[in-house]
Amino acid sequence: MKYLVGFSRIVVGLLFIISGLIKLNDPVGFSFKLQDYFAPDVLNLEFLVPYALMLALFVVIFEVLLGVMLILGYAKRFTLWSLLAMIVFFTFLTFYSAYFNKVTDCGCFGDALKLTPWQSFWKDIVLLVLILIIFFGRKHLNPLFTANFRSIAVLISLVFCLWLGYHVLMHLPVVDFRAYKIGNNITEGMSVPEDALPPIIEYQWKYKINGKEEIITNTTGLDPQPAGGTRIGVETDFIRKPYEPPIHDFTIERDGEDFTEQFLNEDKLIVVIAYNLDNTEIEGFSNIKKVTDEALKKGYKVIGLSASSTAETEQLAAKQKLDFQFYFCDMTTLKTIVRSNPGILELHKGTILQKEHWNDTEDFKIK
Repeated sequence: MKYLVGFSRIVVGLLFIISGLIKLNDPVGFSFKLQDYFAPDVLNLEFLVPYALMLALFVVIFEVLLGVMLILGYAKRFTLWSLLAMIVFFTFLTFYSAYFNKVTDCGCFGDALKLTPWQSFWKDIVLLVLILIIFFGRKHLNPLFTANFRSIAVLISLVFCLWLGYHVLMHLPVVDFRAYKIGNNITEGMSVPEDALPPIIEYQWKYKINGKEEIITNTTGLDPQPAGGTRIGVETDFIRKPYEPPIHDFTIERDGEDFTEQFLNEDKLIVVIAYNLDNTEIEGFSNIKKVTDEALKKGYKVIGLSASSTAETEQLAAKQKLDFQFYFCDMTTLKTIVRSNPGILELHKGTILQKEHWNDTEDFKIK
């Protein structure tokens, strides 16, 4: 039991630290995931949506600290009860998401590692078992190092987490795990490779044969037409889903016209992203304007992308004296591209060369 507790302690502690740090690298992205859970058709906790970012920061920082505290053996009683409460809650949440197919990605490891709802649930089951082993074998959970060292280590961890959270909110994630990271080509990200496996569909043909209802399954899609049978209906299910490219919802539209291909072929394109003007940082547009004005003088094409209406974007452009037009793109896509509202990118024939938070526009280079 002593060795089992020691093994579980290290595994659970490291997993909590790694998972927490990955999400702390991108707390805005994790807050979007929490908003999915708060939606009316999931947990129906819409009153928590305005506090999603604050809750995201608290959860991920607490997760990292619990991992550190478990490994060190700091505040043993508090740590174990907190771990147990947290894993029971998340196990329920992942089961609910998987069983009712509500949220297709739990966000446990951010964009670094995508897990299906059922994978997330079984991951939590394993963690629950390990935490229960530690909980019931807690007499073997001996503290490491001196009391002063443990306290200082936990304090340093807290300060580091607070600094990292502030840094990535004021700038951008330290490591970008998304399909829109610098160096990636959007056009290539939307394409389906030639060697992609085709989907496999299972057809469930319902027939009434000799007064009894029977189901005949196949993957050909051809009606089996059994002798003497009357077809009631047919249902389909994917055995293997179609290949979904990393980028599958990127468009540039205005007044019902699609400009995606045109702009993704531009040699020198600056894109300003303000996914929602209702909660955009208005003060950021003065920094954005300096860059876009310089870019226009040097022959760049400049556009804006937003999910807000044309009337709202035109009003913003007039108010901020922005000398470019906004086009429409899906809000979720824009939130994925850059964790800043507004943010700015440089593209060369669809390849992302630069990406900055509005706080860092002085680092944006116009050649």
